[in-house]
Formats: sequence, structure tokens, C-alpha cells
Amino acid sequence: MANAASGMAVHDDCKLKFMELKTKRTYRFIVFKIEEKQIIVEKLGEPAESYEDFCTHLPADECRYAVYDFDFLTKESVPKSRIFFIAWSPDTSKVRSKMIYASSKDRFKRELDGIQIELQATDPTEMGLDVFKSRAN
Repeated sequence: MANAASGMAVHDDCKLKFMELKTKRTYRFIVFKIEEKQIIVEKLGEPAESYEDFCTHLPADECRYAVYDFDFLTKESVPKSRIFFIAWSPDTSKVRSKMIYASSKDRFKRELDGIQIELQATDPTEMGLDVFKSRAN
């Protein structure tokens, strides 16, 4: 179904893989990209992959959407997890690309039922582990 704001369609695989991450914890992260007027899955991260592995899949000069399943301990040492949605839009990416990703984001996010926290990042420091930890609690 096309996104009224930007004309982007969301490939069914995006929703299916997100549901697997959310319910079965099959993946640690999913990186999505816009290609030929639709949002598709670009990379699936295995559960054993780290935050550093995840960061290597975000290009330095291209926009992406990503979902990351973040595990942490509460102050009471209770293990928890939060699902983060990241809108990755580096300063060095093309203006047109930034506009397309920005205009498609809200509708795409609504397609992924179960997002708990959203981050917008233009460089790696805006989505460091310290940011994840402070937002998760």
C-alpha cells in the first residue's frame, strides 16, 4: 500500500521480519532501505550480533531506517528489552534522500506495531549505547 505522503510502499517482508524480531526474538536488528519507491529489508542481524555489528550496517552517507532489540538491566537488576526505531539520516546524505526518508517515516513506523522508543540520528554519537541506555530506562 503506497504512503500518501511520499508514495512509498512497504514491502510485506518488512512487517513479517519485524514481527519475528518482536515475538520470537529471531533477530537483534533489522536495517531497512527505500529502493524503487518501496521500503525493503536490507539486513537482518542475528541474535548474537552486537551493537557494534549493527552500527557497521548503517552507511556513512545514506539514510536508512532500523529497528534494534536492546537488552538491558533495570536498577533492580531485572533483565528487560526495548525495541528502538532509528531514523538514520547522516548529514552527508543527499538532500532528496533525507526528504524522502523523513516524509515516509511516520507511516512506516505505524506499520511496525510494537516500536517502543524512537531515535533520530545524523551521526553515530546521537545513537550511542549511552543514548540507548538512558532512553530505555
